[in-house]
Amino acid sequence: MSQAEFSHAPVMLDQVIRHLDINPDGIYVDGTYGRGGHARSILKKLGNNGRLIVMDKDPQAVDAARLAIGEDARVTIFHDDFAHMAQMLAEMDMKHRVDGVLLDLGVSSPQLDDANRGFSFQNNGPLDMRMNPMQGESAAEWLRHAGEKEISTVLWELGEERFARRIARKIVETRQLQDIEDTRTLSDLISGCVPQAKHKKHPATRSFQAIRIHINQELTCIGRLLDSIFEVLKIGGRLLVISFHSLEDRLVKRFFRLHSTRPKIPRGLPVRDKDLLSNIRLRLIGKAIKAGAQELSLNPRARSAVLRVAERIS
Repeated sequence: MSQAEFSHAPVMLDQVIRHLDINPDGIYVDGTYGRGGHARSILKKLGNNGRLIVMDKDPQAVDAARLAIGEDARVTIFHDDFAHMAQMLAEMDMKHRVDGVLLDLGVSSPQLDDANRGFSFQNNGPLDMRMNPMQGESAAEWLRHAGEKEISTVLWELGEERFARRIARKIVETRQLQDIEDTRTLSDLISGCVPQAKHKKHPATRSFQAIRIHINQELTCIGRLLDSIFEVLKIGGRLLVISFHSLEDRLVKRFFRLHSTRPKIPRGLPVRDKDLLSNIRLRLIGKAIKAGAQELSLNPRARSAVLRVAERIS
């Protein structure tokens, strides 16, 4: 499907640009290019000496980036996971030099809208779900061999699906009779296990989300990026993360809190204030930000988005 057939609105674009507080001569990294709405707006704020580095594990997104901004001398494009950002920047001699990092997590609108990618149950397609179809095993391949307990655990822990055990049992029973190779087969199977009255959303929503997160190891990748972010950002550099899932947002929130507050010390210990302050490495920029009513009217997918911003201070 051609790029023109997709519609994609960058989430909370105005808030992102404002909170990046862009220095025209600065270095910025968009770790999740998608279809480039955020990246192109960052680029407009950069001067001749500014640098924009874009990354995406999805080869279609990388192709879109090369087509849209690949000729700009200020831009460097990588087909890679943002989990490898620190290593990549170190190889570019940009360690501790970045002014701002943006992550727009989860699956993008073009990925959801393309039935061939297998992310959505709305239109039937091959059960793939890989953000990089050239790496790892597809969702269909995983469901072919995963044990009932493993499937149930993934659905419960990553999708918070109440009927995880029932769905996992049905998957194992069904695959003995037929292959689960397309999204409609899996969606219908799940729908038959989940009482419709219990869900305002489509019954397969949580399970598809959980399988996608598992297949792409999304939470692991977020954790690796967060653990290495102090090797990336300069003092005063900012990290902006847009999350669409409570598990993603919880990881980011806990990391921000860990590095922006004093550790709890038992009363009476001889610890000086300056020693406690040395543990604070981030300054939170405001509270969690959500899309406004006007944006939601134009882009309903932004309803679950949460933007968090922090600045490195030491």
